[in-house]
Parts: sequence; C-alpha cells; structure tokens
Amino acid sequence: MLIMPIKNPHLKEQLVQLLARQAGVKAPDLAKQLGISPATLHRHLQANISSILASGKARRTRYALRRPLRGSLVEVPVYQIDQQGHASILSSLIPIYPTGSWMPLENTDWHIDAEHQDGWWDGLPYPLYDLQPQGFMGRHFARAIHHILDVPENPQLWNDDQLLYVLIQRGSDLSGNLIVGDPAFEIWQQERFKPASPIPAVETASQYAQLAEQAIQHGTAGSSAAGEFPKFTAMRELAESITPHVIVKFSGAEDSKAVTRWADLLVCEHLALEQINTLPGLYASKSRVLRHSNRTFLELERFDRHGQFGRSALLSMETVNAALLGKDSGDWSLLANALAHARLIDAQTQEAIHILWWYGKLIANTDMHLGNLSFQPKQGKLQLAPGYDMLPMLYAPLAGGEVPVRNFEPPHPLPRQQSPWLIACEAAIKFWNTAASDPRIGNDFHQIASENARKLLNLRDIIMPSKQPTTPP
Repeated sequence: MLIMPIKNPHLKEQLVQLLARQAGVKAPDLAKQLGISPATLHRHLQANISSILASGKARRTRYALRRPLRGSLVEVPVYQIDQQGHASILSSLIPIYPTGSWMPLENTDWHIDAEHQDGWWDGLPYPLYDLQPQGFMGRHFARAIHHILDVPENPQLWNDDQLLYVLIQRGSDLSGNLIVGDPAFEIWQQERFKPASPIPAVETASQYAQLAEQAIQHGTAGSSAAGEFPKFTAMRELAESITPHVIVKFSGAEDSKAVTRWADLLVCEHLALEQINTLPGLYASKSRVLRHSNRTFLELERFDRHGQFGRSALLSMETVNAALLGKDSGDWSLLANALAHARLIDAQTQEAIHILWWYGKLIANTDMHLGNLSFQPKQGKLQLAPGYDMLPMLYAPLAGGEVPVRNFEPPHPLPRQQSPWLIACEAAIKFWNTAASDPRIGNDFHQIASENARKLLNLRDIIMPSKQPTTPP
C-alpha cells in the first residue's frame, strides 16, 4: 500500500524525517512524536506520500520510508521455481529506512514468527541470506562481476544492499529455488527456453577434466555453492538420475602426497554419503567417483534441482540459527533440540540430526560447521535435506601442501547420548572398513582407515559390552 502529496509540506517534511530514523512505526506513535492527533495523521497519510510504505491490518499497521537502492526506489519481485520448473511470485521486497527491508512471507512455506508476520525485517528477509556467494565458486563469481556491478571482490565484504543488487542483476542460478528481481529472472527465462545440452554420458569424465582446468585458470562465474574444495557445476546425462544438475569437486592433477590425500578424501566422501543412506531418518546426496587426466572427480547430484528446470527451496542451519534461534553454538545436536522445542522440526528429525552429528564425529569430520546442514521449508516447518560435505577432514593436507600425521580420538558419549552414538558408530565402522579396502584409495590411507575401524570397535565394545564384536577386514 503506497501513499499523493499532502497539503501541509511542513508536516510532510517532519513525517519523512521521522521515518528516516525509524522503521515500522505505528500510527499512534507517529502522531505522538509529531504532536498531532491520530485522526490528523491519518488524514495526511490518506493523501498518499509515494515514498511511504504501510503494512499490516488494523491496529498492526505500521509505516516506513522507502529507501532507494543505487539511487532508485524499487519494489523487487521475488520469484520461486517449483519442482516442475514453473515460476510464480513469492513476494515483493522493498528496502526501507534507516536500514532493513519489507517483504511479507505469509501464506508461504517459510516460517515466520510474530515479530515478522507483517513483513518487516532489520536486514534482508532471512531466506535470501543463503543466496550469498560463498566458497571456491562464490569467490570466482564475485571476481568475475565485481567491476561490472561495483561491489567488493570479496563477497564476504558485501553489505545487504550490495548483496541484494547482485542478486537482482545476476542471481539466476543460486542455491535453492528463489530468484530475486526481474533482470535475474529474465536470465533464467532465457535459459529456460533455450536450454543448454547436458554432457553426453560417454564424454562426462573428459569434459569434467576440461571444466576443472577452466575453473582453476579462469574461475567459474556460475552457481555459488558453498565450500572450499575446488569445484564447478555442470549438467550431465545419467540414466535414472533425478536431475542432470551436479556439483563436481576435483583433486589436483600433479603427483604429490597432498594431491593423493585430497583424492583419497573425495573417495571417502562418496563412501561416507553411501553410509548415511543406511541410517534411520537420513539420506544423502547421490554421488559417484570418476577419474580422468590424473584427476579424481566427485560428482554430487543437486538435491535442490529436479529434472532440467525444477527446483526446491533450501535453508542452511547457519541461517536457521541466525534468524530463528539465535543460539551461540555450533553443535548440531543442541540446535536440533532447540528447533524441536520451537516445534520447527519433529522428534524423528531431531533424532536423525543427533545420529548424523555423531556419525560425522566418528568419521573424523572436523569441518561440521552450520553451513553443512540444511533444511527444506514446508508449510512453516523444516524438513531435513539430504546429507552432504561429510568426510574425514581431520586428514586434510595443510594449506602449504604438507600431509601431517593425525591421531584420531573418537569422542565418547554421555549416558543419554548412547543410543544415537551406537547407531552412528555402526555406520562409522562400516565406513572405515570400506575405506580400508577400496582400491581407489591409497595404501597409506588404507592403514589409517583400518586403524580407525579398530578404535571404534574397541570403544563400542567398552560402551556396550553386550554387543558382539566384528572383525575388520
């Protein structure tokens, strides 16, 4: 609802100055600060000042001053793409003074609390923060567009307005199913009606080798999936796959201890994801390992893509915590408990996250940050997304290329944690045993994996003496 010039220019100026300092103000508060009656204020507001925004029903109505983006007052459409590849408008976004934005999310799948039910946000609406370019591809994307769009080369330095402007201009292929603004939507629409052809199955490995060279030499100005492993996105043909869209991680091509270790870890990630599929209430991103030109490739099928054009929403635990919980913790289990207490996830999802957390710990994953666990919003609740980025990062080479000797000390559970710990432990033992015999993994890591399987077997039998031991190969 937007607001025509009023007759009293002095009062209009006072009103604009007042709203420039505070957002989302109720009419009685505005009238009191202006020294006029609410009735007088409403008469002026009904005269319509084009730069004033009003939102909310009856007594919940609040007012704000629209804030220009790059010198222009904008109302930005936010589109969503469904699993069949059809686009619809989710909402509209308007920047407001002094900071923040307005974008209502009522009657959508996204959870909103009482504070935000009328669409007022201190920054950007929380679903947009997972569109921030991150990691290897995010840095290359920012490097490719920062001069053109006049933003810092490092995307971590972007403020909300800079992020919003980039999303509007170039955000056609980001994580999840949202597209912000008409320019980005037009790019998506052009690609929708003139689609690129997937890589033929027989050419997949060789073309991955070429794409890896391009990603290393020039950077890939495409999708901004998070993470530090070198990677690129692609479309490939594969029988019985849900989507041709993939993210591909890759190792170096030289013959060194560091490259060998990274290649071992890529295979380990594939094996770790396979074991997640055996855990109750959990499933993982589909993956496979390919080799070409002395590189190892881990292909991960995108679970936020369906067919060639369909998409689904995605929300990281990092954003969930920042927007909905505000907890000072990186422990997935503790945050799962908080989400269950807030009735955002059910008990089965809560237990599944506990198991996944322990599984990661028991396979020596030292990089379980909040960006490595995601949800899919559904009718205001959160459904757990497939597992990803699960591998024994304890054994990653150092930045300088050294491969230090690491000692894995599996964590012990408290009595109340024994049930999920034991479930995760069985899967972790199978993971280590499989890694110890996989021919794609080198002998040095075979020994590490075999030793870690023995450690877990011994610890499991101490914690659960009645459990019959199994012998690793």
